[in-house]
Amino acid sequence: MAMNLRLSDDEAAALRRKAAEEGRSMQEVARRAIAEYVSERPARLRAAVERIRVEDAELLDRLRQQ
Repeated sequence: MAMNLRLSDDEAAALRRKAAEEGRSMQEVARRAIAEYVSERPARLRAAVERIRVEDAELLDRLRQQ
């Protein structure tokens, strides 16, 4: 499916820089970002962060107080 994506100048520049850094096309970088966004990874990451927050609450509290 073909799709047009309108980006601001800043967004396009950031995408261009990222693509150049990785030696990939802007399309490849954008498609990968979309794939990650719609994957289950964000939910797994949130669950891991929450687990650390709960399990290490005392340590995190001590670090906040310093």
